[in-house]
Amino acid sequence: MSDASVHVRRATRADLPALGRLGAHLMRVHYEFDRRRFVAPVGNPEAGYAHFLGTQIDADDAVVFVAERDGTAIGYVYAGIEPFSRDAAGFVHDIVVDQAERRTGVAGALMDAAIAWVREQDVASVMLWTAAPNEGAQRLFEGLGFRRTMIEMTRDL
Repeated sequence: MSDASVHVRRATRADLPALGRLGAHLMRVHYEFDRRRFVAPVGNPEAGYAHFLGTQIDADDAVVFVAERDGTAIGYVYAGIEPFSRDAAGFVHDIVVDQAERRTGVAGALMDAAIAWVREQDVASVMLWTAAPNEGAQRLFEGLGFRRTMIEMTRDL
């Protein structure tokens, strides 16, 4: 379901503290999925993630969109153009929505914005990865027309 009170727009530097908070949450979720595969959220991951996304909001080959309700950031998507082996493709690196805002159409609106941006970059496809245990995200992506193409496998040495 779509919610007219949610506004999706390009992120600005003023959004970085909220994006850092959301990105750190994403780090924590991924770390809990598999502590050996994902980066441990040590120190101040909010500041680190805000800094990183700050390097991406003005990049020519990347975009960060923020979803807000009543002036409060409730989610973001970070996407870029990647030079894959066959052709360049759009790649959704991150998408995260506040827990209280899930299943309200926010993620779909963010993905729509990211996909529209990728289409404007004149590439023929958009890809993403999702954690194996994240079945809710997988249902969202399949509902948006994504299909399974690869399975990542990890071996610790």
